[in-house]
Amino acid sequence: MIKPKQKNEQVIKDINSFSSETTFKVWWLGQSGFLLKFRGETILFDPYLSDSLSVKYQNTDKPHTRMSELVVNPLLLENINVLTSSHNHTDHLDAETLNSIFENNENVKFIIPEANRDFVTDRLTCKLDFPIGLDENKRIKIGHFEIIGLPAAHNSVERNEKGQCKFMSYIVKFGDFVVYHSGDTLWYDGLEKILKSYHLDLAFLPINGNKPERKVAGNLSFQEAADLSKVADIKCVIPHHYHLFEFNTEDPENFKIACEKIGTPYKILELGEGFEFIKTS
Repeated sequence: MIKPKQKNEQVIKDINSFSSETTFKVWWLGQSGFLLKFRGETILFDPYLSDSLSVKYQNTDKPHTRMSELVVNPLLLENINVLTSSHNHTDHLDAETLNSIFENNENVKFIIPEANRDFVTDRLTCKLDFPIGLDENKRIKIGHFEIIGLPAAHNSVERNEKGQCKFMSYIVKFGDFVVYHSGDTLWYDGLEKILKSYHLDLAFLPINGNKPERKVAGNLSFQEAADLSKVADIKCVIPHHYHLFEFNTEDPENFKIACEKIGTPYKILELGEGFEFIKTS
């Protein structure tokens, strides 16, 4: 079992102690979950901080056997300003995780794809008007953060009867920075041009790949994540969606090798590790 570099009170202390007017810091909480802090405000992307999937799929032909320890008890997360879910899969929309966070963050703003509103509120048993729904190119400003919705392909860019995206990624602008959280996505036509237009400082991209034999929707491979970052001129990329479940993972060393071969700037985080991003130009 992979142990986090920091967990529970350690990672909370690190988050609480970070203070800067000119930089921001991110922590990897496992799978696709990242917490970003800027000038005292936080945005938490797609946290999965429970064992709900392991319990759900035990004694089935698709066991979700954990590879790594839980980074942080969600009940310890406080002072969260913005929380996101990119789509309805449980590792991005986990009732156990999210309802625990809501318990100690009554003023948090919860961002979802508008197409998923009924599903989300049913799973979380929250009021229908509680989540803030976004769609392609729709945006909202919350404190320091401006969040913009982009389509994601998991495995396709799927829309509801109103044409709204069921799978999304998020661009976040704050201060002089622009960050991209992919959610779960493949490289669909034109994605590299969209991302390049935002002049991204940092992107969180999945690397676990798209293998039908896993019987789950796929993502970018480690090579595709390295290539996409290179052609989109992203200043730094952090990989995610690995080292959680044995059947659906990737070795980040392969991503490292791919990035170094083509000159893609990257940072690989250990579980619970923080990374302070300092703009160089």
